[in-house]
Order: sequence, then C-alpha cells, then structure tokens
Amino acid sequence: MSDAEVTRSGSGPGRTVKERFADRIEMVVPVRKNEQLGRLIEQVNADDELYALWIAENVTAIDRSGMTDHGPVHVKIVMNLAVRMLRLLMAKGLEPSVVKDYGMRREDAEVVVALAALFHDVGMSIQRADHEAFSLFVAQSKLKAILDGLYPLAEATIVRSEVLHAIIAHRSGGKPLTLEAGIVRIADALDIAKGRSRIPFEAGGMSIHSVSAAAIEAVRLEAGEEKPVRVVIEMSNSAGVFQLDELFRKKLTGSGLEAYVELEARVVGEEKKLIERYAL
Repeated sequence: MSDAEVTRSGSGPGRTVKERFADRIEMVVPVRKNEQLGRLIEQVNADDELYALWIAENVTAIDRSGMTDHGPVHVKIVMNLAVRMLRLLMAKGLEPSVVKDYGMRREDAEVVVALAALFHDVGMSIQRADHEAFSLFVAQSKLKAILDGLYPLAEATIVRSEVLHAIIAHRSGGKPLTLEAGIVRIADALDIAKGRSRIPFEAGGMSIHSVSAAAIEAVRLEAGEEKPVRVVIEMSNSAGVFQLDELFRKKLTGSGLEAYVELEARVVGEEKKLIERYAL
C-alpha cells in the first residue's frame, strides 16, 4: 500500500487513535553521510507525540475542513523535496544561512529544512486559520527535546530559531529571510502530484481547483541548465497549469529563490479527458 493510499484509508470520522496509529507512516529521507540527520530521523520515527500531532492536523484538514492531506504523508513529501532542493542549491555553490551567518555546517542546514518540513503544519492540530503561527508554540517544546540530544545548547537554540522562522515564513504573505526558509516554502507548494493540491477545495466537488489538481501526475526536482534547480511537472492535462499559476508561482514569489529555480511543465502522453460534463 502506498503512502497516499494509507492517508486516504487513514482519514474518516470514527476511527480510533489506535486504528490511526496502525497505518503509521515512517519518515524516510536520503541521509547520505549526514549523521545528525540520520539520528534526527530515528528520533522522529520513535516519537508517538509528534505522530499524534500529525494525525490531529490531518483530522482538522480532511475530516473537519474537507481539505486535502496535511498529515504524515504530506510532511514526508515536503521534507524530501526540501532536502533535495537544498542539496541541488548547495551543489551550485549557494551557501545556507546557518553556514553564512553562524559558521555552522551544510549538514546542519539539512537538519533545519528537514525539521521545518516536519513541523510546518503542526499548528493545524489546533485549527486551520493562522495555523502557521500556532505551529510556533506547538513546535517549541518538541524541538527543544529533539535537538537536546543532537547539539550543544547554544547550537540547538540557533537551529530551533531557524526552524521556527522557516515555519512562520511558509504562510501566504510570509517573507523568508533565509535560504532554508525559502526552500521549505516552495517545497510545501510542490506537494501537488496525483491530486494532492495544497489549494483547498470541496471534496468531490467539480471546479478548476479539483480538475487541475487531478491533472498533475508527477513532480521532480533536478539540476537546471540555466538555474540551479529545475522543477519538472508532468501533467495528464494542460488544466494542471492552474495549480502552478495559483500556488507555485505565489509561493516562489517572495521566497528569495526566484533567481535560482526554473519550472518546466509538460503534458505527458495523450492528453487525458478529466471531465465528461459540467453543469450548474
């Protein structure tokens, strides 16, 4: 069963906490030689409290608000996109903010973007409106506990501050001041493959939101030719362009990464018919 299938089966009123935990999603990301990141992922996968927060934010999103997935599958996808994007940017010589401002290591920047991705929506465990701000105080104590075993106190404090900045800066109208925050903001907007739109729309409803979401088949990140990062979007129907215009462009604008990211969207194969009939 895929992560996406687990998320769909994991939603729905009436399921107990135990039943929801039975579909537990493990966080996995290519660690390479980053020991700190590897230890972080081990801690995260053993943390029942954090997983319960992801369940709660998904109940708020899916079961109570009729929105798309904002739970463990979403944060796993965003984490992998964010770490991949950071590595592509560093490969082209860009310096993460924790390296430039604090003399920390590139590996520490990977920890920052991974943690920010994992915690960016935890405030939705309380409510959807202004969830980015609520995420700050929900994340605070958990970040302290996780980072306590990974860094000395002063460095842990800096990493926590960088993570919290990335969390608040991913909101609409947010202004990322670091490379890491800009990356998380964009990665969040790219969880759109196979109908996983970040744009709220009525479940089962027929609209340009739902039709365009269904048109996105795959999202890939690769080294660009003119810019360090190329976002490749594969679509089954050209309606998917709406997702990119409404969501990706808005998140890219103001991210601080406009000069480093290029987008290529293409219809793969024969263009698929997404609706048979539409009526009001």
